[in-house]
Amino acid sequence: MLVKRGIAVSPGVNFGPALILGTEDFRIPRQFVSVNVIETEIARLKSALDAVCEEIAENERLASDKLGEQYGAIFAAHLQMVSSPRLREEIETLIREKCYSPEHASSRVFRRYTKLVQHLGDNYLAERASDIIDLEKRLLKQLLGEKREELSNLTTPIIVLANNLTPSETAGLAKEFVLGFATEVGGRTSHTSILAGALEIPAVVGLGDFLSDISGGDMVIVDGNNGEIIIDPDEETLAKYKDTGERQRSMAARLAARRKIRSETKDGTRIHVMGNIEFPNEVEHCRERGADGIGLYRTEFLYLQSNTEPTEEVHYDAYCRVVQAAKNRPIVIRTLDLGADKIPRGYRHLAKEGMNPALGLRSVRLSLRDLPLFKTQLRAIFRAAVHGDVRIMFPLISTLLEWRQAKMIVGDVLEDLEERGVDFNPNIPIGMMVEVPAAALLAEEFAEEVDFFSIGTNDLIQYTLAVDRSDPAVSPLYNSSDPSILRLIKMVVEAAHKKNIPVTVCGQMSSDLKSIPLLAGLGIRQISATPLAIPEVKEVIRHLTIERAEEIAAHAMTIDVARDVESYLRGELYKICPDLFDEELPL
Repeated sequence: MLVKRGIAVSPGVNFGPALILGTEDFRIPRQFVSVNVIETEIARLKSALDAVCEEIAENERLASDKLGEQYGAIFAAHLQMVSSPRLREEIETLIREKCYSPEHASSRVFRRYTKLVQHLGDNYLAERASDIIDLEKRLLKQLLGEKREELSNLTTPIIVLANNLTPSETAGLAKEFVLGFATEVGGRTSHTSILAGALEIPAVVGLGDFLSDISGGDMVIVDGNNGEIIIDPDEETLAKYKDTGERQRSMAARLAARRKIRSETKDGTRIHVMGNIEFPNEVEHCRERGADGIGLYRTEFLYLQSNTEPTEEVHYDAYCRVVQAAKNRPIVIRTLDLGADKIPRGYRHLAKEGMNPALGLRSVRLSLRDLPLFKTQLRAIFRAAVHGDVRIMFPLISTLLEWRQAKMIVGDVLEDLEERGVDFNPNIPIGMMVEVPAAALLAEEFAEEVDFFSIGTNDLIQYTLAVDRSDPAVSPLYNSSDPSILRLIKMVVEAAHKKNIPVTVCGQMSSDLKSIPLLAGLGIRQISATPLAIPEVKEVIRHLTIERAEEIAAHAMTIDVARDVESYLRGELYKICPDLFDEELPL
């Protein structure tokens, strides 16, 4: 049994057979075979190995003829390894002695060789690990043949393991078959992590090198609560996690029974709890958990799910689905936040080599550069707003000029819609995300012109603390409890209150239960959280008084070290809402 620790990004616990994305890309269906078919399975292995040898020999011949013998030598080395009697003997031994299927036994042996090569201390030899992985894929394809089950067409549950997953790859995961995923790299607030939460798939990222320690088909537990994966768990550990899963489902059911109770403090202050969504179908998840509306609809996933740029009608249809599902609850639609780690294939030029994508052409900067793209989305939003309570929000605004330019484009779009003679609602609130320090420092000036603020804590933390939120090497420095972040939030809230405009917190901080009393104490009266977190956020609010929340916020503001702020908030949460930590929750 091997335990690896990383960063928990999507809660829940699940277990199942491993599929190693990027090396296998398909599922090994069986880990074991019965004793009476071992000879048959070994014959199947030999046949597959012979087929791989023939395939490689042909590649060697073609490469030598067309490119020269030095290129053919690459395949000659591959052929030598696959033909090795020692390799065949090791695989056969696992089949005979442990009753492993040929697929699982082959993966085990190749993974061991991969790990040995990677740790030889010679860079050239370490790079040859990819050659061994390629041979593994060739053999598995021969063994599985037509029975090969590709990731894009799964029919049975698996745990996806990878070095990394892009947001578009994550968005394409089939939730009914992907029980969880874990990656070697990644951070708590990367967009891939956010998507995992949206899909409600347990996930752990930033685990470091572990793929060479595991073979396809191995049993893996993904613990998205504690940031762990367990490879080849023993029976006692597996039983413990099964019990944990049951208790969590029981707690979720008890909270679900309270979903219709308003999120109001014990002394009568209403704090609205909204939902963050990526996909239209998530509106139903939010409503089921008692959300007061949608505080953040991330629309860029319309682009990430397709190889072609969505038309105005595609945008319009998606927004109408959200509006209709919300049933007259407010919906805040954020305009495109493309760039950084969210780059569709048609926009690969945004990620120029040597550039820092987090500081480059992204979000509203891209929209203002590509006006046809921006106007297409805005037209669809104003048309959809006829059917419900819709608001528009611009991301990553850093200067007043950017805000005014975006508003100018809105004016052009309204004129265009008027000329086209289509139904649209011109009178909808337009606000901005506060997610860079410049916007927070100019909050009073922005408050003169915007209809509302929404504090995006994920980027605000990244830009304020100069910490790449996707880099596990600096993840300990990324902390929402840092005193600088608390002061910037307070600054924005005070500016909003002076001009009597609403202010929401919509980043991951709003789904962090220990931060809820702090935010309430700073004056936040609207929170937008991930759908999974909504019932617990409401429960914390119902256990609060504003007086106590203000005391917590005031004391937190006097602490000068993030770690100490975090410890203090965690202790206060337990005092306020012990029910969330106990076996029974009173109805």
